[in-house]
Amino acid sequence: MTRALLHPAAKPLLFLLCLAPLAWLVYGAAAHQLGANPAEALIRRLGDWTLRGLWLTLAITPLRELTGLAALARFRRMLGVFTFAYASLHLLAYGWLDMGLALDDIARDIAKRPFILMGFAAWALMLPLAATSFNRAIKALGAKRWQALHKAVYAVSVIALLHFIWMRAGKNNFAEPAVYGAILALLLGWRMLRQLRRRGG
Repeated sequence: MTRALLHPAAKPLLFLLCLAPLAWLVYGAAAHQLGANPAEALIRRLGDWTLRGLWLTLAITPLRELTGLAALARFRRMLGVFTFAYASLHLLAYGWLDMGLALDDIARDIAKRPFILMGFAAWALMLPLAATSFNRAIKALGAKRWQALHKAVYAVSVIALLHFIWMRAGKNNFAEPAVYGAILALLLGWRMLRQLRRRGG
């Protein structure tokens, strides 16, 4: 398995896999296959893929330590950058397709619907993480500062989940948010246990 993860084709393959949902959405929009409200479908599906990417990024460390596959770490950066890209497209689709890029209307919508504010806050917290996801940034900040900054991903995940729950609350549909919440609870719970063991050990 380690050999496969270290294969030169592994990263290009992951790159293509990360692009696949976007390609499918573009095709769906062009072929009029996104339903009666394609703008809403596009916004929501981009949001869904943002959450999936974020959860996968958070899962890399637990999977690496539980399986002993240290090579998994080499994919975390790409997953994180793609997650930010999907989050940015989600925000752009909302601002453009839903609000017509009218900043006054967007500001009023943020004030009126707090879940929009939550989504924007999650994206804003992701921005410095994406901007410092490269080796030069790690050297410039220093490893300790860089690691401290990137711990903000945990806050991002909680805020993103709240954004999703609050959005679904309007339709009283909590089944999917409950699944995402359970997965996040496992991921964050694992990290808390690891920290407690390190302090105790």
